[in-house]
Amino acid sequence: MNNLITDARHIPINDATQTISVSPVTLAAPGRGVPLEMRITAPSTGRNLPIILLSHGHGPSLYIPSKDGYGPLANFYAEHGFAVIQPTHVNSKVAGLSPDAPGGPLFWRSRVKDMTLILDQLEEIEALVPAVAGRVDHSRIAAVGHSLGGQTVGMLLGARLTDPKDLDATDVNMYEPRIKVGVLLAAPGNGGDDLSENARENYSSLNPDFSHMTTQTLVVAGDSDVAAHLTVRGADWYADPFRIAPGADSMLTLVGGRHGLGGVSGYDAKETGDEDPDRLAIVQRMTWAYLRSALYENDAAWSKAQKALGDHASSHGLVETK
Repeated sequence: MNNLITDARHIPINDATQTISVSPVTLAAPGRGVPLEMRITAPSTGRNLPIILLSHGHGPSLYIPSKDGYGPLANFYAEHGFAVIQPTHVNSKVAGLSPDAPGGPLFWRSRVKDMTLILDQLEEIEALVPAVAGRVDHSRIAAVGHSLGGQTVGMLLGARLTDPKDLDATDVNMYEPRIKVGVLLAAPGNGGDDLSENARENYSSLNPDFSHMTTQTLVVAGDSDVAAHLTVRGADWYADPFRIAPGADSMLTLVGGRHGLGGVSGYDAKETGDEDPDRLAIVQRMTWAYLRSALYENDAAWSKAQKALGDHASSHGLVETK
């Protein structure tokens, strides 16, 4: 029971269960610069658990952009039936790579490769974490990413990327068919002329092509998420994946939501400029419901969640569908 939540409590979810969290879980990753460290959070009981790969953002904090951040999402998803795998990407400050290293400061290609490595080594990960061994469903895999993590997940879902400053990065395709559904949380929009001068100079890889993103996707954006350091546009920039991608069939817009989407990256976190228990709970519950219905045929969680949002929490957000 969370007494801070009011309107969002009407959005239905299943009963919470006890969870376990195991960290660090380490995979060798030749050529990466450092091994790949992860956190695994999952229900303490149950079998055939669906999997979520959770990709952190870039961000100013020291630890939130790592396997040790995003507790509000990882813990919630695990309490409600998912096994969550959180890698620490090499753009994380705790990973130890200099922003000036090859691929820096965003290391976008390495981030996507982290996720494919995890999928390639699921059996090894289970062997390293006996508490989940034999309990996860390799056929039901979702990916969720926030901010730069949203771009990472978008590429796994089929979006392509061209970096005008990198001759080896033209129409890069890193699509991952083992991922069946995705959620993009405040993912960057179009690049090119839509980028600010700062972004064109320092973050030129923020240049996705969503027209190839065909995997089923929910886009989540805040209507007050204005990023003048990244784009010359307003908050509508974050709606680009929904407007363009063939697979993006739904978008949740949060009224008053800024880049933190109510607090997805951490409780009481300094980088959350719009911390709000109801807004966060809406993100948790709505994304959970979307993933459940996408991964399980005839699961009505998403339709029930949409109705509850409209009936009880419409002042906080709305869902558009194609």
